[in-house]
Amino acid sequence: MLASTSDIPVGSGRMEHGVVVTQPTAGVFKAFVPTCTHAGCQLSDMITTTIDCPCHGSKFELDGSVAHGPAVQPLTPVAITVRGSSIITA
Repeated sequence: MLASTSDIPVGSGRMEHGVVVTQPTAGVFKAFVPTCTHAGCQLSDMITTTIDCPCHGSKFELDGSVAHGPAVQPLTPVAITVRGSSIITA
């Protein structure tokens, strides 16, 4: 199990077991590899309304799309499934 659905606030996310897990809108959960697509830097553990790269300033939306460059590619998704209140890798 990556996380409980109650652990991931709506409009935010968390780093869980080496995976970025977000809840962009109520009941919609996404997961991503925590590596910036610009230069391969490890993404920040602090996730508020964006997922931030501490190396060159790239920012990603909670759905993994690029909010601010220099990155031009979205984050790499991780397949997850929600079963009851558990978020697990698919």
